[in-house]
Amino acid sequence: MQEQINNPLHGKRLDTIIEYLVAYYGWEELGQRIAIRCFNDNPSVKSSLTFLRKTPWAREKVEQLYVKTILNK
Repeated sequence: MQEQINNPLHGKRLDTIIEYLVAYYGWEELGQRIAIRCFNDNPSVKSSLTFLRKTPWAREKVEQLYVKTILNK
């Protein structure tokens, strides 16, 4: 198995990423940065997980925002 030393997503669960972004930005700003319904219409971690697990393009946007956020911290 190949080690992923420089991958900031390695070992991060999707729910942990969402909780981090919500704590950092809040649901409203998160919904503005990534315009998907699960962030704007009655948002919750559970509904976000359900949607993001089925929608690769949206999950990729969330992961990109997370990496950008932790690297600019």
